[in-house]
Amino acid sequence: MANFTAADVKKLRELTGAGMMDCKKALDEAEGSVDKAVEILRVKGQKGVAKRESRNATNGAVVSLIADDKSSGVLVELKCETDFVAKGDKFVAVADTIAAHVAKTAPADIAALLASEIEAGKTVQAYVDEANATLGEKIVLDRFAQFSGGYVAAYMHRTSPDLPPQVGVLVELDQENAEVAKDVAQHIAAFSPKFLTREEISAETVENERRVAEATAREEGKPEAALPKIVEGRVTGFFKENVLLDQPFAKDNKKSVKKVLEEAGVSLKRFARFRVGV
Repeated sequence: MANFTAADVKKLRELTGAGMMDCKKALDEAEGSVDKAVEILRVKGQKGVAKRESRNATNGAVVSLIADDKSSGVLVELKCETDFVAKGDKFVAVADTIAAHVAKTAPADIAALLASEIEAGKTVQAYVDEANATLGEKIVLDRFAQFSGGYVAAYMHRTSPDLPPQVGVLVELDQENAEVAKDVAQHIAAFSPKFLTREEISAETVENERRVAEATAREEGKPEAALPKIVEGRVTGFFKENVLLDQPFAKDNKKSVKKVLEEAGVSLKRFARFRVGV
């Protein structure tokens, strides 16, 4: 039995994020050397990466990084398997490091991000794989958002006080208005719109909604003469459910989000909403 202390186990856990029993086994194998135990855990972790590929990563965190002058911002979702890992400092630090890298390099898409070099000789994909190995869970990075050019703000929502944010929203206004940016971002977090304007929805999707609305109305036995009005009403309902500018504003449902923006004299250029695992 190797000679090591509880402090050595604690230090190894902090360095690697590995479980207590794994740390004890590694220290035993390394004859008490913390540095050698780190290498042992990394090697064993890397061997397990392929095995973990088929497992589901439905937990995790959403992190944001906003420039001091609010002219740009980043939203990153990093996923893992369990809430135990998600709330760990090491996992959140990995997500924060990736967000900082996105802010610095402005990758074109997720493929470009994963292929970019985050450290000397190490790609983001390799960095994620390393986290996979040290944390002992499947770690997935498959989406991010980055806005610049306007006034950018973020709203982060925790679904549980002991977890990192599970919902994150990034918004970009055409001019500075911190209060409106926060209010609209909170609305987006709560009501999860899919589109900013009606024009973003394909004509095919709208036509399909009309067909479904008409078929449903006929099935319900609605009078023929009333069908056009019923169909348009249900299509309008579809817009209110999915289009941000058409939605009743969370803080005053007598106004639409579009009306709130108009009264404030600002325009919302774009938004992104991430919920972990969704």
